Parts: sequence; C-alpha cells; structure tokens
Amino acid sequence: MKYVGLQSQIWKNNARSVILLILFPLVMFALVMIFWLIYSVWQAEAEIDPVEGFLRTIPWIAAGVILWFIIAWNSHTSMINKATGSRPLERKENKRIYNIVENLSIAAGMKRMPKINVIEDDSLNAFASGINGKTYTISLSRGIIDKLDDDELESVIAHELTHIRNKDVRLLIISVIFVGIFAFATQALLRGSMYGGVGRRRNSKNGAAIILIIILAAVGWLLTTLFRFALSRKREYLADAGAAELTHKPMVLASALRKVSGDPRIEAVTRKDVAQMFIENPGIKKKGASFSTLFATHPPIQDRIQVLEQM
Repeated sequence: MKYVGLQSQIWKNNARSVILLILFPLVMFALVMIFWLIYSVWQAEAEIDPVEGFLRTIPWIAAGVILWFIIAWNSHTSMINKATGSRPLERKENKRIYNIVENLSIAAGMKRMPKINVIEDDSLNAFASGINGKTYTISLSRGIIDKLDDDELESVIAHELTHIRNKDVRLLIISVIFVGIFAFATQALLRGSMYGGVGRRRNSKNGAAIILIIILAAVGWLLTTLFRFALSRKREYLADAGAAELTHKPMVLASALRKVSGDPRIEAVTRKDVAQMFIENPGIKKKGASFSTLFATHPPIQDRIQVLEQM
C-alpha cells in the first residue's frame, strides 16, 4: 500500500472526524424515528403521531448525547489509562525510551514530544492516544521495551508517532465515544428489561416497546462498530508506511511486527474499542471463522509484514 503523504492523510482524517460527528447523531435520530413509526403502527388505536413523538423525545436524546460526548472527550485520557493499565513513565526510569521518542519527534518536525506511558505487562504491544498536543501519548508495554532492540523499538515508536501526526488517534477517540453511547444504551436497556421484569408485565405492548428499543439500539451499535472497524484496519497500513518513511527501515519494522505477533496479549485490556488502538490486537484471537474478519480491528499482521518487505 502506497503512503499517500502526511498532509493528505491529515486532511482525510479531519474530514472523517467531521463526518463521524455528523453521521453518528444522524444514525441515532434515524433509529428514534423508526421506533416511533413502528410504535405508532403497533398502537394504531391510540392514534399516535410519530413525528410528534419524535420531536418530543429527540431534545432529551440530543442533550444526553452531547453531555456524554463532552464528559468522554474531557476524560478520555484517564479512561484509556484505566482501560489499559498504563501509567506515566518518568525519564529517570528509562532514558533510552525518552531519547528515541525525542529524536523521532525532532525528525518528524513535531512541536511537542508526546507523553510516554508504560504498561506493566511482559507481552509486546504499544499504542498512541490523545486529541491534541497536550494529551498525545505513546504507551509501551514493559515487554516491548525489554525485548526489542533500539532499531526495532524506534520503528514501533515511529509507527505510533505516525498515528499522532495523521490525526488517527483523535478520529478513533471520536468513534470510540459514539460507539460507547450505543453500547451503554443497549446494555442498560437489556439489564433494565431483565431486572425490571418486562416479560412479567401485564401491559404487553409496553414490554414490546422496550424490546423494540433494545433491538434498534443494538442495530445502531452494530452499524457504528462496523464503520469503526473499517477505519481501524486501513490506518494500520498507513502508519506502517509512515514509520518506514520516517526511519527509512521498513525491514526493521517488519522484524518488530513479527516479534509482536508472537505475544501481543495485554491482560488488562478487555474492551474491544480500546483494543483497536494498539499496534496489534491485544486480545485473545479466535481462529476458524472467516466471518470474524468483518469485525477484526486490525489487518492480518502477516499482510502488513509482506507490504513492508516489498518497500
């Protein structure tokens, strides 16, 4: 895959961020309208106006989405640190890492060096996060620090720096926030129906309405998740190419990825939306189902290695 250039990729990701900010609310509003259309048919004798119902409920839903987004946007750093088990790495703990990140940041023309975090796990993995210069962070597992040589570690860090320079990390955080809204709504409604005893209620139509809401929320979650996965897969190829361009050592990155693929599992990471941020999926891999590739957060690492070896 040919690297399309830094400014071109930045422009594309900025455009995608705007599209995501528009698309996710539109999906939610469309699902709300579908609910009222179906519900009005369901209770035809009540002569419910679906447009009136939509206009009555959408301000509350919009307010909830905006509030959720603001809170998640401002607290994403602590959320990601908690979800990955990462903590700040002090310069005195590892001057080697700081020297590599500083040199690459200068070579890349970055105005500010990203923060550095460490994940106390012997497996090999890394990820970048943040939404601006103040919050950009590169997180490295203890295993990747100890088991890669300087050139390999430099290539991995260059890969993560490319994610930052391309604005991939901001794009992902926006998608994670909105997918989280649908996931939370679906889980909350499911638990409410289970513990609230929807099936035991005498008013079967109210119970059916809640079931309909759950189904529509699940559909929204599925659509936004598939879109997020598509973004995640392509950006890994581009970050690999950007790292090779920055270090001029594509074969070294291929070597690093080969080592990472042998043990990428990070025990602290259980959330799939956070897993997509890593250089390789840190979760337990499932084999055998070709359908699972549709939900893969990363392209096959062997394909990435093959592309690098052809540079």
